[in-house]
Amino acid sequence: MPNDTLTVTTSTSSYPVIVAEGALHDLPQHLANLAIKGRVWLISDTTVFPLHGLALCERLRAAGYTVESFALPAGEASKNGAQLGQLYDWMLGGAVERRDIVLALGGGVVGDLAGFAAASVLRGIALVQLPTTLLAMVDAAVGGKTGINHALGKNLIGAFHQPRLVLADTATLASLPPRELRAGWAEVIKHGVISDARLYAELQNLAADLRHPALPDSSEGINWTPGDPRLTAIIRRAVAVKVGVVIRDEREQGERITLNYGHTIGHAIEALTGYGTLLHGEAVAIGMHAAARIAACMGLCDLGLVKSQRALLHAYGLPTALPAALEHDAIIATTLRDKKVEARNVRWVLPTAIGNVVVRDDVPEALVRTALS
Repeated sequence: MPNDTLTVTTSTSSYPVIVAEGALHDLPQHLANLAIKGRVWLISDTTVFPLHGLALCERLRAAGYTVESFALPAGEASKNGAQLGQLYDWMLGGAVERRDIVLALGGGVVGDLAGFAAASVLRGIALVQLPTTLLAMVDAAVGGKTGINHALGKNLIGAFHQPRLVLADTATLASLPPRELRAGWAEVIKHGVISDARLYAELQNLAADLRHPALPDSSEGINWTPGDPRLTAIIRRAVAVKVGVVIRDEREQGERITLNYGHTIGHAIEALTGYGTLLHGEAVAIGMHAAARIAACMGLCDLGLVKSQRALLHAYGLPTALPAALEHDAIIATTLRDKKVEARNVRWVLPTAIGNVVVRDDVPEALVRTALS
């Protein structure tokens, strides 16, 4: 494997995670290396497919593969049972076989939905994740979590289904809308806070080098130029954090819960505002700020961490304030439906220092209200 490859090895599987500019061009060779001989079922969305899917289908067909393609409506609202049913109808109606493979080309919505289809159709067929958003590259595409949303909460229905390969082509980020790119930085920053102080420092340095003239309070974020090698290097380092956690805890029985830093309140915000009103990374950024405030109120970290994280989130164009219309009672009630709840206690991932977090289930409700204020 090339030097830009990381490897996920768990009790159930082992697969490469490749982060490189132009990586999609080599997909046919990677599929050949995996001895994939069945049909290819490429699932994308209506935004990504015209940009990258058409050319990818042609490249695969030129290499001798039979390719079927399906474009979901773009956006978080598609991650539901109705869209999953359409995928089942398409695949089963097309006589999918167990030797076939699903390619998930797109962001986290496509990866989760296509991954769940691959995990469940015919009781499971092979999956390759081809993330085209920053958020999916550093988080959603790695680790085998698949699923759909429910009216009562985000990602409440799904399955673990590890891919055979993750191929993250950073060149696809050049076509990403600026808001989507900004949202992805939330997960990169999260990885620095929970596990990698050096990554966090590199993000601070990059923001200082590429800062927008109106920083730190501009919503525009950094002025990133496509092709900057620093971007690929930082993405690979952030992916390495996720890979390490998945290796040590494949099914979120322990350490993997730390990857949910900022997600407890973030998921509640998404559910209450309607999926898609705020992007996932935007909601997570707000959740990270609230979690840091909770940690400071509990004496787990100092206010310097809260201020530093807030400044870095703002430097990358991310929000930290709750939407004005949200009621605190509704947020707290929604957190009790979080997947991480045990015995009706919310398990909070809270920072103690940059690069380290703890999990606590003894956070008083009054303190949460204070952090949300």
